[in-house]
Amino acid sequence: MANIFGTTSNGFAYEGEYEPSVNGSVRWMATFRFHGIYRGMRHGRVFDVSKLPTADLQIAVKDDIEGVWVNVH
Repeated sequence: MANIFGTTSNGFAYEGEYEPSVNGSVRWMATFRFHGIYRGMRHGRVFDVSKLPTADLQIAVKDDIEGVWVNVH
């Protein structure tokens, strides 16, 4: 399991973790806060990324987190 954190384009800070899963996918979960106030939690899966270098894998996970959160909020 690896930790991940960042800020979405609409200003929500998130922290979470991701881990390898089945068939080359990676599962992630993240908790979101806005100005330090808890706003929610999401989870997801990114497919066909397990063989990517670590930096590229983190970018793929962050992009998925961004898409899941920003498209709703």
